[in-house]
Amino acid sequence: MIDEQRTRPVLDGDERATLTSVLQWQRDTLMMKCAGLTAEQLRRKAVAPSALSLLGLVRHLAEVERGWFRNVLGGEDARGYFPENEAGERTEFHVEDADPAESFRIWDEACARSRKIVAAAESLDVTGSFGDQTYSLHYILTHMIEEYARHNGHADLLREAIDGVTGE
Repeated sequence: MIDEQRTRPVLDGDERATLTSVLQWQRDTLMMKCAGLTAEQLRRKAVAPSALSLLGLVRHLAEVERGWFRNVLGGEDARGYFPENEAGERTEFHVEDADPAESFRIWDEACARSRKIVAAAESLDVTGSFGDQTYSLHYILTHMIEEYARHNGHADLLREAIDGVTGE
């Protein structure tokens, strides 16, 4: 595919090192899937009526990073980067006029903040909550790997439809 810029996962480390490195691999994979595309290509929708686009995935995952690491684990009340519109709809997938550079900046900053929150946690057993449900850092990291992996599958298909580029 593109010149690979992904951080290799830790294959024989402790659980924290393994989970955080696999999550970073997934983040890097999304960036790799978006590399070298124009703003129009990043905004291109998959298939009607889906609103799915590579840029929408980047924006969505910025919101997911914020929600799980800052709000659930960190106990913050950080508002969304891409607020609901007048109809009450989430807008991260509304990318027609979205600035890709700004969207990538937001995502990159969200990931950096998430990494700091994880690094500051005493153990994988640290918990946070949403409503009445408690979540451990261990669960959150595992869930985030799943979230990225699922959306990276979407990104594979989107990228192939845009320019035929395939690859892990």
